[in-house]
Amino acid sequence: MDAAVKEKFLTLWKKFFNDAELPITFYYTDEEGHAEAVKPGSVPRCIIGALAEVRKGQSLSFDVDAVGCPGGKRYLGFAEEIMPDFEYFLSCGIPGKLEGERYKKSPEMVKEYMKRHMPVMKAPGRFIVFKRWDRLEEADRPEVVIFFAKSDVLSGLFTLASFDETEQNMVIAPFGSGCSTIVQYPYLEINSRNPRGVIGMFDVSARPFVPGDTLTFAAPMSKFTGMIDNMEESFLITPSWAKVQKRIK
Repeated sequence: MDAAVKEKFLTLWKKFFNDAELPITFYYTDEEGHAEAVKPGSVPRCIIGALAEVRKGQSLSFDVDAVGCPGGKRYLGFAEEIMPDFEYFLSCGIPGKLEGERYKKSPEMVKEYMKRHMPVMKAPGRFIVFKRWDRLEEADRPEVVIFFAKSDVLSGLFTLASFDETEQNMVIAPFGSGCSTIVQYPYLEINSRNPRGVIGMFDVSARPFVPGDTLTFAAPMSKFTGMIDNMEESFLITPSWAKVQKRIK
């Protein structure tokens, strides 16, 4: 991690966002020792719950066995298969056999959604390492930055993401699991011509693991470094933002 970029963001974040929660980051590696290795069953089954400790400052490294949820394995790139009868799980369920989440109206609709909008991602390393921004070290190479943000902070990140773009939708909010919106979707944006930010954590199943007034904003590092560079000439220096900033704790 470039120390100058790290410190520049910390300074500007404090200047414009007060004491708002710092973002976390992730990257893939084949090397052990970049963070504390998570033992299978030692953290909440849902990766969103497990990341609560990273948000507090503890750096964690997960391999395929450390991710307890089958969906989490897929959306972190450690597995391609999905659970049996997934089209029923995401919709109406199977009486006496499987409870449905009822996020889609019918199994047929789930199948169509899967065919059109459910990408597969293969993890490029044995481990995915999560670290809070201020815990990054010289050897770290963060690939995606993730904010767990309240609405005023989210408005700032959303607006900053479009500051130097003419395209309308430089931030997307795709339907998906909580982990897909902070890992899979932003990671797939890395190789895009114009990488976009991703707003997420609308997943009802994941919401119990975050505060009630929190959503996520995630962006590839290539996009985020541009956002940092733009902070001091953007709306963040205006009286309009100053009014919002007063409410950020």
